[in-house]
Amino acid sequence: QVQLVESGGGLVQAGGTLRLSCAASGRLFSNYDMGWFRQAPGKEREFVAAIRWTGGDTAYAEDVKGRFTISRDNAKNTVYLQMNSLKPEDTADYYCAARSGDLWRAPGTNVWEYVYWGQGTQVTVSS
Repeated sequence: QVQLVESGGGLVQAGGTLRLSCAASGRLFSNYDMGWFRQAPGKEREFVAAIRWTGGDTAYAEDVKGRFTISRDNAKNTVYLQMNSLKPEDTADYYCAARSGDLWRAPGTNVWEYVYWGQGTQVTVSS
């Protein structure tokens, strides 16, 4: 069982930066693949970024590549999402998610691949 708590959201102007954190409690955080998803009002939840339990493999949605960076600190049981050059279309609730890692799978990019979810943190980017 893993409990996830996101933080770091807020209101920022276009072009600004935010760093989201997701603190995990429970056992064996280092064995979990982690992902960030977002959901804008009236839209479905969508993939943003993912990182495997090894930390060596990452994946990004096309519209955040080059602007967002996912990382993890297993010693702190925390995964981060550094968001630079923010745009109004990045406005959404951001969720972190976890699934058990294994030796073979690529970073998960689909909602259905993840078992554990946080409550979300709101990001608003003004123009």
